[in-house]
Amino acid sequence: MAQLWGGRFTKDTDDMVYAFNASIEFDKRLFHADVEGSKAHVKMLSSAGIISEKERDDILKGLDSILEDVDSGKLIITSEYEDIHSFVEAVLTERVGDAGKKLHTGRSRNDQVALDMRLYTRSRMESIDEALYDLLSEILKVMKENKETYMPGFTHLQKAQPVTLAHHFGAYFEMFKRDRARLNDMYYRMNYCPLGAGALAGTTYPLDREMTAELLGFFGPTFNSMDSVSDRDYLIEFLSALSMIMMHLSRFSEEIIIWNSNEYGFVEIDDTYSTGSSIMPQKKNPDIAELVRGKTGRVYGALTSMLTTMKGLPLAYNKDMQEDKEFSFDAMDTVENCLILFTGMIRTMKFRKERMERSAKQGFTNATDAADYLVKKGMPFRDAHSVIGRIVLYCIDKNIAIDDMELSKLKEFSDMFENDIYEAVSMETCVNKRNTKGAPGLNAMEKEIEESEEFLSIYNKKHLSDARKKEG
Repeated sequence: MAQLWGGRFTKDTDDMVYAFNASIEFDKRLFHADVEGSKAHVKMLSSAGIISEKERDDILKGLDSILEDVDSGKLIITSEYEDIHSFVEAVLTERVGDAGKKLHTGRSRNDQVALDMRLYTRSRMESIDEALYDLLSEILKVMKENKETYMPGFTHLQKAQPVTLAHHFGAYFEMFKRDRARLNDMYYRMNYCPLGAGALAGTTYPLDREMTAELLGFFGPTFNSMDSVSDRDYLIEFLSALSMIMMHLSRFSEEIIIWNSNEYGFVEIDDTYSTGSSIMPQKKNPDIAELVRGKTGRVYGALTSMLTTMKGLPLAYNKDMQEDKEFSFDAMDTVENCLILFTGMIRTMKFRKERMERSAKQGFTNATDAADYLVKKGMPFRDAHSVIGRIVLYCIDKNIAIDDMELSKLKEFSDMFENDIYEAVSMETCVNKRNTKGAPGLNAMEKEIEESEEFLSIYNKKHLSDARKKEG
């Protein structure tokens, strides 16, 4: 059993205790972060005169060889080692001799794992932000192409007022835009380097923490060594943001599932993002949307687990914090995969525009506009509301839309109706006269699309990694 701490012990760890304590099976995905952090650390040690330039070069050469061999599959990370840090240091010492034993000078596993987890989380935050950018780009494309695709807007899952597909998708653009803004905010809080904090109280070595932070693309070093090794706020914030992303994806998925049903038939999901039934040959199921909706709970679970793990921990580092990894890794994987698959589903989905517009007409979504028509003719709103209510009852009984009623029949309900009622309650008029900011009218939507394009231009696909380079 390869351990970094055996000197104080006279007995080997019980096999079951060792297995229970070990983290190599899940923290091996921190391998690249561990090597990256170690390379920066050894460069700083040499710059500070703590190790020689030759020792630095030997260690760097050894780390590069380990990196190359693991990536090529020549070297396998095995459970022989307690954790990824033990693996890297043990293999390094085998390859470069005593110089490898100096790699850990001036650091503890506490600040080392804090660094590795922060580097890994930062990388995943950047890739998930990029996946959000791709989804927003697809949503914006649908918006541009469907400014005059009329459909019912809903409240309480009841048809309410007519909107456009562009307007409906624009609501989700705003949700995912806020998700990117949240990632941006927390990125600026979390991008500070804990390496050099030691176990909890710093070190007597003359470390140049600013240099280490700069080499690793951080904005600077963390400020308090006890907080540095025990802080998981950034991870809790990230899991919270991931939960919000999944909540938005789940809401969107629910609508697509409904729209895909035989009763609605608003969309057709591409065959590449659907499956069939083993017994019912007519079935075409929206499995991706259903799985995204279903996986939301497991991301919520990761957030709850992390909050529960941290809620009672005294300063500074405690082994409980090892529980920050498995469910966090799973949540990051889940969200990124869901974003990629959901974006592909949106990209290939077809919209049945005529059926959407017909549904809006049949659902009396223009009833409010019909009431407004009477108000503009001089009728009090409450009276107009009552008149249109009776007209709706009549239409339901006759299975027709308000637009289908003859003028003579409309006049039986109110003699204020004239030929201009038909234009007043057309889908085009109902939508396009709503041009206040954020409304579905054509002029308002064109402005919204313009502002959405500007957002994607400012917060480009590489926004977070670009920010790191600029600030770092």
